[in-house]
Amino acid sequence: MTIIEANGLTRTFRAGRQSIAAVRGVDLRVEAGEIVGFLGPNGAGKTTTLRMLTTLLRPTSGTARIAGADLATASREVRRRIGYVAQYGGTDPNALVEEELFLQARLYRIAAAPARRRVAALLEELDLGGLGARPVGSLSGGQRRRLDIALGLVHEPPVVFLDEPTAGLDPHSRNNLWEHTRRLRDDNGTTVFLTTHYLDEADALCDRILVIDHGRIVAEDTPANLKRQLAADVLTVAVVGDPDAAQRLLAGLPGVRQAAVTSTGDIQVTLADGEQGITDVITALSGAGFGVRALQLARPSLDDVFLNLTGRELRDDPRHPSAPIPTTEGTEHVPAR
Repeated sequence: MTIIEANGLTRTFRAGRQSIAAVRGVDLRVEAGEIVGFLGPNGAGKTTTLRMLTTLLRPTSGTARIAGADLATASREVRRRIGYVAQYGGTDPNALVEEELFLQARLYRIAAAPARRRVAALLEELDLGGLGARPVGSLSGGQRRRLDIALGLVHEPPVVFLDEPTAGLDPHSRNNLWEHTRRLRDDNGTTVFLTTHYLDEADALCDRILVIDHGRIVAEDTPANLKRQLAADVLTVAVVGDPDAAQRLLAGLPGVRQAAVTSTGDIQVTLADGEQGITDVITALSGAGFGVRALQLARPSLDDVFLNLTGRELRDDPRHPSAPIPTTEGTEHVPAR
């Protein structure tokens, strides 16, 4: 079942007499129970799109349905059906952990007794058991992020939006939060839509990835398929014999996109499929009388895919010439509750 659907979503801001198109006709689909990563360089329209999908910013045009509710005509119902965890959270450092969660539950009009049961369950689910009576300000960074997620889950929404959920966390806390995110999907069937600046996080965590650049979706697929389609495996071969002759031989093999002799005399072979290609390369070289001294296969990463798609690193400054869209998001907003 499609749980997030957007068609032709756009957002234009006014800056004096200038009109700035931050989002330019976004179409996207997210199925129930998916973990979907939403990636884009700074200024690409990622944050604006997220704010529109979570009712915090009205689209200039286009339509969207979130968990069966229309974004334009039933925004209050959308807010009932989603959890939204902002990048910097919104907890009171002086409040007790249990107080913050109980207040959130009551704001969603959950009766007092069920609210207390829900708070107790969330504290256990997110490894916050025993911390309910602690002030929020005394929690570690990882504990505080898990509390932020608990606040977004208190009303048991079918969809959760996570904005940079692990920003600023140490590796152990990041891995811990990944596990909790997977459990949301695996144990509860929750759909997770997250933004991240960590490509390793998207690769490890997401079932599917959407890449936005210059206000438009430029790619969407599983991490593995994106790496297969938009990047390539590179095999470095050290041969016994004439490397130029070996290069000409390998360049003609099926599945070899490119073969070149490096300054060290090795041959770099770009392969469509590294696992199959490495066998074909060894067989061809052996059959032609070449010995092989060394082989090294380098697999593509999402960094390679992202650079291929956008010409930029994920954290590139939006003032880069290839990123003309300003990061101005405007001040218009819709109350979250």
